[in-house]
Amino acid sequence: MAMYLCPQDGTRAETTTLTWCCPVCRGPWDLDFEVAGPLSLNSLTGRVNSLWRYEEALPLAAPTATLGEGRTPLVPLTGTVTAKLDFLMPTLSFKDRGAVMLAELAGRLSPERVIADSSGNAGTAVAAYCARASLPCTVYVPEGTSPKKTEQIRAHGARLEIVPGDREATALAARTAADTPGTFYASHVFNPYFLHGTKTYVYEMWEDLGGRLPDAIAVPVGNGTLLLGAALATAELHAQGLIDERPALIAVQAEAVSPLAAAFHAEADGLLDAPAGAATPTLAEGIAIPRPPRARAILAAVRESGGTFLTVTEDQIRTAQLDLAARGFYVETTGVACWAAVGGWTDRSVVVPLCGAGLKTGLAG
Repeated sequence: MAMYLCPQDGTRAETTTLTWCCPVCRGPWDLDFEVAGPLSLNSLTGRVNSLWRYEEALPLAAPTATLGEGRTPLVPLTGTVTAKLDFLMPTLSFKDRGAVMLAELAGRLSPERVIADSSGNAGTAVAAYCARASLPCTVYVPEGTSPKKTEQIRAHGARLEIVPGDREATALAARTAADTPGTFYASHVFNPYFLHGTKTYVYEMWEDLGGRLPDAIAVPVGNGTLLLGAALATAELHAQGLIDERPALIAVQAEAVSPLAAAFHAEADGLLDAPAGAATPTLAEGIAIPRPPRARAILAAVRESGGTFLTVTEDQIRTAQLDLAARGFYVETTGVACWAAVGGWTDRSVVVPLCGAGLKTGLAG
């Protein structure tokens, strides 16, 4: 049976409890979980056409909260760069991969309430899957969140709490509420079940590329949930002998908010001391995270893969969004960051996620 495990101090807890963080250090949980058995391409034939087809690799089975998430297509953009169209998910972002796992777990624990915090996409996903699972849900978002995202959260029947200040202030408000008895904190940052949902992004890639992976996988990184999921998947596939080498993980941040990139290039194991002052705004609101709780794990994962951190400017984000639109893909501003960073690569194969629909934010000003 899977158990929560604190990577900092080794504390363990049952996944049947509502504890949302390590009670000793208050850090995020990892999941002590082993893949049930080796996958093979042949074994996937005829299975359900959603991310649940990789049942051996998932910590939950027999889902009831599913909306058919996963199995998004790969489409070549250039001779070496391929896009995975995760904006075609039920709530129009990749966050559905993890949100369905959280809603599925919450449904089995029967809490009095579910809460989440988000810059938008994770909140819309949790709201949708809680609606599917008939769970009461409250979503905390920072002021200034895209109106279309807050509209979507409300449409799914969730209560919306708009928090004055930035993304970090929103997270702190939600974590305070998470300590209320009877609360399931559907945190895409603290709960590792979310990461075991996002890892299916790479399992799908492996299947659709005929049992192989590209030389590199580029992902936009704020709290790092897609990158850490990708690291989990590549480690599992490699351990099963299903890939010979693990691809390099290319982490992309907005230059305006790039604490992880700064730490990586300073060869630090954790975040550097942040300068005082107000947060710098960026068009890439989904990755504008000044102090990601899993920073050490993110930095270690990129280094272990032989990857690196890249940053993109606001002008590059604007140009990339228009360029993708001219190619037929209308993607939100956060979701174009990887195309802005690696779209010109010609020396190795790389997959970029188009991970949120343009309708969520509109065109960059």
